Amino acid sequence: MLPIEEILAPASATPPPGRGIGHSREGRDIAGYVLGRGRRHVSLIGGCHADEPVGPAMLRRLAAFLAARPADDPLLTAFTWHLVPHVNPDGEARNAVWSDVTVPAVDHRGESDRASDLGLYLRHVIRERPGDDMEFGFPHGFGDLGARPENRAVAAFLAAGAPFVLHASFHGMAFASGPWFLIEREWIERTAGLRQALRERVREMGYRPFDVDRGGEKGFTRIDEGFTTRPDSRAMRAWFEERGDPETAARFRPSSMEYVRSLGGDPFTLVSEMPLFLRPLEEGESGRPDDPRFHDWLGRMALLGDPEEVRAEAARSGVRGMPLRDQMRLQLAFLNEALGIV
Repeated sequence: MLPIEEILAPASATPPPGRGIGHSREGRDIAGYVLGRGRRHVSLIGGCHADEPVGPAMLRRLAAFLAARPADDPLLTAFTWHLVPHVNPDGEARNAVWSDVTVPAVDHRGESDRASDLGLYLRHVIRERPGDDMEFGFPHGFGDLGARPENRAVAAFLAAGAPFVLHASFHGMAFASGPWFLIEREWIERTAGLRQALRERVREMGYRPFDVDRGGEKGFTRIDEGFTTRPDSRAMRAWFEERGDPETAARFRPSSMEYVRSLGGDPFTLVSEMPLFLRPLEEGESGRPDDPRFHDWLGRMALLGDPEEVRAEAARSGVRGMPLRDQMRLQLAFLNEALGIV
């Protein structure tokens, strides 16, 4: 499978120019890669939420690694890889003011690494709202011209490579107590070994799996420690409709996972959720995104004008940036376990 440390070894990795598959709203190029010739087709995308930069960073490294392999490499003869490292170049540009600036960190191996800067993040982060959210913005079909041009471009690129055995969308969370893994409901019974292996990997690296029970809201149903079903556009719409907000509900289109499954076959679809910032859970906290105590803390942090004050207060509260290389290690470990299944 994928040699994780070899992929992450360069200080940075730039893939060769990809195939132009379309343009963003503002005219930026969207690059896609088709690598290998194997009969098992795999689709990997990142950047659907533009405030989650680590997935695209990892996919660019992976594209560079695969592009440099000899033609007879087993990774290229067993699989055909369809990669879109960043589906949202406009969002990437808007968030660059914080995502391109990092602070020193130490990874789980005790080696120098980098992490996101909380002070800059809180001051400059931009996230699209429903209707512009690209994960839930894929077209209902080939005639759906109301979807964003980026979604239509990625959809056409993926449709040309279908059917897939595996689809992964690499995401992140702003704050969590540890890594979280979302998987296809139809594959729960086939992934017991994957789940156990990843839990062990997370603990070996000194982290704890993020374990939250959201009771099925928005499609998030807990499977076991650290694992939840991936969200679903129908469940998203239902959640907003039940709260008297049909306007927001109507903005949800299919997710990339739902779209890939609509192209045929029985693909294993998954989402990685790596925290940019690790936070300890206080007694009585569930870790849910709407924990009131943590929201109060964030509100106080937002009032601090100086990024240095933010960093100092975060350190006192036990909040720290998760080393970027460790985030990528766990994304690749998740991908490796999934490749082993398919």
